Amino acid sequence: MLLIYNILITSFVPFLKLLSLFDHKLRLGVRGRENWREQIKKIPKNKEIYWFHCASLGEFDQALPVMNLLKLKKPNLLIVVTFFSPSGFEHYKKRKNQVDFALYLPFDSRRNAKQFIELLNPKLGIFVKYEFWPNLLNEAQRIGIPIISISTTLRPNQVHFKWYGSLFRNTLKSVRYFFVQNTETSNLLNKLGLENHEIVGDTRFDRVIENKVLFEYNQSRSKEFQSIEVFLKGKKAIIFGSSWKPEEEILFDFLQKNEIEKIILAPHDTSDSNIQRIESKFGVKAIRLSGFENNFKNQQVLILDTIGHLASAYSFGKVAFVGGGFSGSLHNILEPAVFGLPVIFGPKHSKFPEADAFLQAGIGFEVKNAEEFGQKLSKIERNLDKLTSQTVEYVSQHNGASRKIIDSSFFD
Repeated sequence: MLLIYNILITSFVPFLKLLSLFDHKLRLGVRGRENWREQIKKIPKNKEIYWFHCASLGEFDQALPVMNLLKLKKPNLLIVVTFFSPSGFEHYKKRKNQVDFALYLPFDSRRNAKQFIELLNPKLGIFVKYEFWPNLLNEAQRIGIPIISISTTLRPNQVHFKWYGSLFRNTLKSVRYFFVQNTETSNLLNKLGLENHEIVGDTRFDRVIENKVLFEYNQSRSKEFQSIEVFLKGKKAIIFGSSWKPEEEILFDFLQKNEIEKIILAPHDTSDSNIQRIESKFGVKAIRLSGFENNFKNQQVLILDTIGHLASAYSFGKVAFVGGGFSGSLHNILEPAVFGLPVIFGPKHSKFPEADAFLQAGIGFEVKNAEEFGQKLSKIERNLDKLTSQTVEYVSQHNGASRKIIDSSFFD
């Protein structure tokens, strides 16, 4: 199986380079990997190196609270982060972070893996959530560099548990220890005979709590948040966070019958062309945040056409409809929950265990169309105070995964 995998990887890279000629995101990833050896050689080798691998920006958010505690514990170490996706590498700097060096993870050929591990020579590798690359992990194990996995999430339909997935099952055996999110992942590892794990929870709870504390500590609000306060006039908003077209269509239908609610709409795609599309859809009811000062005329919908404000803007909300639940790419529902907002999302969330946990706790609500949205929203608003308290309590109870990881012997 490893031989077949290596043949496929070797064949895949030239094909990907060809495709990158026609796709901007692929082109960023291909070009970003061209000089990875030279980038690693620039990293000083006179300090301990802790290597975090994050597939994309969401995994980086999960790693951040662990990095913060690690730097407090060992201020002189170096944190090196690799990303697979341009979405992570191109945007990680927008987060306040403790990263000393960042680069794209080279494609997982046998030669690349050997050179990468030997050149970087980390004291410890920390893989976040679910990416496990066979050649990299085999090479790390061969030369005695421990690899741990944090916030691990596994599902029965993943390749590791298919009849043809022996290579990837064996790859999991190269991981020294798993700090897993939930019981399902623990049970799946047990079925593979892997008992080197413990359930500590999801580090994203720590991350959103950190964000909330920082937001509340910062008493001086930015111009953008002052504009939101003027827009709301003391009310709380329904917030559509990281929305895609399906969520926006539901909002449009909702607004045909409901003109009293204040809406904050934060599209996933903040390109000017997409914002123009949304403006044409909602017409005079909507206004961009970037043009608020000059054009506000008591509109109903405030479009966040900026980047980096959504997580804090949730503090102005009462209910959140989080996007991505109609495509299977649900965005972060913990960001609104930390401010006490019950969360609504679409039906495709099987890859996100936190969504099922929210449903079971009664603070998450699944909808399939505009009619269901109206029904669920009415139910939420009738019980809003209770649901707000339950949501805040739920997030608080799940704090502390990062501390459990850092207190382990791997970080001594």
